[in-house]
Amino acid sequence: MKLNEMLGIEFPFIQGGMANIATGEFAAAVSNAGALGLIGAGGMSPEVFRENIRRCRSLTDKPFGVNIMLMHPQVEELAAIAAEEKVAVITTGAGDPSRFIPAWKAAGAKVFPVVPAVALAKMVARAGADAVIAEGTESGGHVGELTTMALVPQVADAVNIPVIAAGGIADGRQLLAAYALGAIGAQVGTCLLVSQECPIHDNYKQALIKAGANDTVVTGRTTGAPVRVLKNKMARQYLEMEKENMPLAEREKLTLGSLRRAVFEGDLDRGSFMSGQVAGMLHEVKPLRQIFEELMAGCEETIKAMQA
Repeated sequence: MKLNEMLGIEFPFIQGGMANIATGEFAAAVSNAGALGLIGAGGMSPEVFRENIRRCRSLTDKPFGVNIMLMHPQVEELAAIAAEEKVAVITTGAGDPSRFIPAWKAAGAKVFPVVPAVALAKMVARAGADAVIAEGTESGGHVGELTTMALVPQVADAVNIPVIAAGGIADGRQLLAAYALGAIGAQVGTCLLVSQECPIHDNYKQALIKAGANDTVVTGRTTGAPVRVLKNKMARQYLEMEKENMPLAEREKLTLGSLRRAVFEGDLDRGSFMSGQVAGMLHEVKPLRQIFEELMAGCEETIKAMQA
């Protein structure tokens, strides 16, 4: 069974739950384009989170979901709201959601935790997760250590629930590779940032389009919270501060509000432009539906080319 069959959607794709980007409007646009849109609770208060869920529901009659970052200071309230609002799918990041899974499933949601390691995949499978999203270090934002190529097959071998691949997927060849590794579909994020419907500042989109293969870097490894972003003045300064072992408080001053500066202000020097390594494959702004159709067509073309 492919992901689209499992969820009752057209394409086998979940949109990444990107904080400050994955609004109710964007999630609805993704769902209306045939994939599964997600509302990212990161950066939202509980009240704003509920408003976004209700706004999304008013804008689409298709399934949609939410992403809850478990390090959010109000995670208990967010988890309760997700159950109360009876969203179709709940994905999670940055931790173990096992304590929330029974209530979410009782509310009728499918639960897909994002996992960067095999051990966490096993834990959430035992706790009742319906599937796992195995996200490799190629992805943008918060990352683990294993690559998608190494992580997905090991997770697929370790659990008896479906696996969705994430990290480093922006064209049909990579989608086919995800299937070959044992996934039933893909979560995509970076390639959707350059969609016409994505609400980020145009400077952010143009920075992604101009980026080359080596233009992302991981900051925060020394703090245990690594984040992949586009290289810019702030990212380089942060890496220098890490190298010099400067106090965490000083580094946090540098990054405070940096994601919002990227998303809303397009501040090319001081913004945190979260991006996966596939940024070098993005060349133009396109409608969401075109992105999904090209992923599918590219996968089919690659299969035919291999058969030939």
